[in-house]
Amino acid sequence: MDTGEEFGPWLARQLKLAGKTQAELADELKLTRAAVSAWITGRSTPRPTVMTDIARALGTDVGTVHTRTTDTQAGLPVTWYHRPGYSDGGRDLGNAAAFAFDADVQVLARETCQNSLDERLTENGRPVRVRYTLHELTGDALDSFREAILWNDLFSHYSAVSEVAGNQKVGRVVDAGVRDMYEKGRLVLLRVDDYNASGLIGDDYTDGKFAAVVRRQLESLKSGPDAGGSYGLGKATLWATSALGLVLINSTLSVPHEGRTERRVIGRLELPWREVGGEQYAGPAWLGRPDPDSPGARVTRSWWADEETVARLYLTRESDEPGTSFLIVGAHDVASLEGKSEAGEEPSGEEEGDEDTRDIRKMHGRLVEALGRDFWAAMTGGGSKFPLLEVSVRAFRNGKEVVPEKQVDPSVEQPARTRALRAHYEGTTVDRLTEAGQVAARSVPLKLPLNGGAHGTLGTHQAVLLVTEAERDRDGDGGKNQVHSLRGNRMTVKRAGVQRLPLGTNPFQAVLLVGEAAGEAAPFAKEAEEFLRAAEPPEHDRWGQTEELTLRWSPSAYRRISALTADVNNAVRELVARPKRSSREGGEAVRKALTVRTRPKAKAPAGPVVPELDKLDAAVGDDGEWRITAEVSIPRGDEIVPMVPVAQLDVRSGGRPKLEWAELVAVEGCEVEDGTLRFTPGVRRAKFRGSTDVTSHPVRTMLTRLVLELRAGKGE
Repeated sequence: MDTGEEFGPWLARQLKLAGKTQAELADELKLTRAAVSAWITGRSTPRPTVMTDIARALGTDVGTVHTRTTDTQAGLPVTWYHRPGYSDGGRDLGNAAAFAFDADVQVLARETCQNSLDERLTENGRPVRVRYTLHELTGDALDSFREAILWNDLFSHYSAVSEVAGNQKVGRVVDAGVRDMYEKGRLVLLRVDDYNASGLIGDDYTDGKFAAVVRRQLESLKSGPDAGGSYGLGKATLWATSALGLVLINSTLSVPHEGRTERRVIGRLELPWREVGGEQYAGPAWLGRPDPDSPGARVTRSWWADEETVARLYLTRESDEPGTSFLIVGAHDVASLEGKSEAGEEPSGEEEGDEDTRDIRKMHGRLVEALGRDFWAAMTGGGSKFPLLEVSVRAFRNGKEVVPEKQVDPSVEQPARTRALRAHYEGTTVDRLTEAGQVAARSVPLKLPLNGGAHGTLGTHQAVLLVTEAERDRDGDGGKNQVHSLRGNRMTVKRAGVQRLPLGTNPFQAVLLVGEAAGEAAPFAKEAEEFLRAAEPPEHDRWGQTEELTLRWSPSAYRRISALTADVNNAVRELVARPKRSSREGGEAVRKALTVRTRPKAKAPAGPVVPELDKLDAAVGDDGEWRITAEVSIPRGDEIVPMVPVAQLDVRSGGRPKLEWAELVAVEGCEVEDGTLRFTPGVRRAKFRGSTDVTSHPVRTMLTRLVLELRAGKGE
């Protein structure tokens, strides 16, 4: 018979849970205390006949004593422990880490899938499997679940939060979640399961992955150097997606803890400070078995649950393969109300009030969209490269399937890029695109700086750029002519368009493989991984200036990334440019055969003429700056007035804040001199480019609108 924990430590814990001493057990068994002590210290084990008596004394069955894969049900029951209020009167009105992300299932998909990739067990070479399950509960199913999570014990805490909900954001979210459950008689659960992952290994309190996720904030313990996360913030998306601030966890461990691996269960609740029954509580609470070693046995810890318990908590895992299941209780998707998704879908409701942040069908679609957009590369294999990830999404209502399980297929979600990556893995790329379906490859250098702000270059890492023709009417990536950049874990970090493409360029898609994604044999691959990981913000959606990059390298280290971006864009433009035709071909021959009548030139007006802004293209750059390309229309005249481009932020009232230029460059028909545009005599149109200085921005660029003016003279 398979056994779990060693008999001695297991028996010692059961005595603590039951509130019994070794002497009391010895009396019940009619044995000496020395015999019980020998079992606990491991010097001996009881005879099989004595096992039956021990089971009777502990109030359990003899099988539990033999296998020791779970605790007995005697003694302290599973309950909620709420952290007491601070003795100095301090108050936490919410978990600050959760404010780093929106209540958005697409953000949740990105962060949780990234974490599963980081925890993949690599020894067997198999991918990590991640499944998202949406489950709407109503009626008896909802009542049974509330009973399983001891809702009656929590209700007074939720009521206390609702009473003061108007004073704080977290309270308003929680109050809305509770009201929705009672008024509409429903509760949406969103479970994230991963398999072939490490699981939450380690002790409940000391350093380890379990404590990092369940007990601590801003701690990141990743399994590999190419991990996506580094801030310890990603786990906060689980609680941010719950309108009730409640997440339940069931983990199967890759490394035994207390001699066991299966059904390690705990729950964590994130509420703001509150006062209940005259007692003050700091915020978080944990559902678990009271720890006999804690003062007054008040603190709860994880427990080894039985199959019936995990089933009642909707935490049953499909196999004993290592990994973790996170159940988000009261899931909602506030970001779904923002209008169109990136795939361009319109919201379903036509009238105010029709939108529903808990529509499981819409949430299912948004999860599939996000997973295909951000993890297509991790799901792609070819040649000797195997996929790192398999993902699926399904939806239920009271145990009945509402939306069939959908396996996310990268060749459907991102057909062109998937083709490009497979060609790279299979060694079928070409130097230049000459036929449809080909994939062109080009090496692009990333010059890595020296640590500590020292001048010089550590080495040059060769990133791999792949370019291929876009699939017409099939690419669901929110736009063609883009570069998806990724590193070791193959999650898309950066998506950016390519500017200043040649006229007549065929639509394309491009992939940039950097760090270990370019191949472990690529020079300085590990160093590039470390450098780019430090250049990612908590959202892991771009590379640019970060505090960590400044502290570990230098304030100007991000310029190495800017140089990489410029080289990538130049390489793309070169690869997609159409070959020039000779002067004897096509239109040139026709032009010579035609006689074109021209109108006489109009007489130029006397005196100076003032150029006018005609066209403006603007976008937010990688570092948060505004990047603009502007065209100027110039009337006929003998003298053209010099003009000064002035960038401002649009505001509702008062003067517009002026932004400084970090760069102002003439493209054609003009030149830039001390921030002033001076135009070539006789030109009718001119073009210039510019980027603003981020340090002159009073607020985050994504929250602003840009106004560009041309002013005569010095621009004052």
